[in-house]
Formats: sequence, C-alpha cells, structure tokens
Amino acid sequence: MKYLHTMVRVADLEAARRFYCDALGLVELKRTDYEKGRFTLVFLSAPGDESAQVELTYNWDPEAYTGGRNFGHLAYEVDDIYATCQRLQDHGVIINRPPHDGRMAFVRSPDGISFELLQHGSARAPQEPWASMPNVGSW
Repeated sequence: MKYLHTMVRVADLEAARRFYCDALGLVELKRTDYEKGRFTLVFLSAPGDESAQVELTYNWDPEAYTGGRNFGHLAYEVDDIYATCQRLQDHGVIINRPPHDGRMAFVRSPDGISFELLQHGSARAPQEPWASMPNVGSW
C-alpha cells in the first residue's frame, strides 16, 4: 500500500493557486481539465517531495463547500516557521494561530481548509511579533 494524495475541493482555482503555490510554496506537478465531467484536477507537492501530494479539485459548476473544519488539517514541516509565516502574511494570509512557541502555526486556505505548519527539528526561540500576536478565528 502506498499513500497517494489528499483531495481538497476548491471554489476558486486561481485563489487556491495563489494560496497553495505563491504563499505556501507548493509546486504544481500536473493539471488536467475534464470536459465531460466539467472539473479540473491540479496536483501539488512540497518542493522536492512528490510522495505526499495535494489534489485540488475544481468543479466548473459553482457549489457551496462547507465542513473544512470537519476535514481536520493538512500538515507541513517547514525549515523556518517565522519566515514561512511572514511569507504567508505578505501574501495576505491571516495567521490564525501564530507560532508563539517557535514550533507551530495554523492558517486557512481561501476555502477554509486548515493548515498546520511545524518547525523542522527543535522549536525556534520565541520571537516578536509572533510571540505576542493573538490567535484569530479558528483553525
């Protein structure tokens, strides 16, 4: 048995691409449009790690998606929790649970999917503005 991917439905493919690729830093591996089924699949991964993929499913006919919190979250290990959160914030992403402890943060995609970001190795020393930044919303 081999893990393949996690599928997430997205309402706006361009907004999802900006979040997942530009802000979070994932890379697009493959994109396929299915005319008959009226949907697009986009496969993403962390740079250099194609073994754990995220499949974005974009249905061309509008649908309301709910239950992002019920899904749980996607988790990524990052080399520098502070630099990652700063890059996300620079792209307009709200840091719902800042890395107060230098170890863990949470953000949400445009479709409400929760992402846990974990510092690779040991926690970094607490650093401002992250240490005193309040939690916002839910994650």
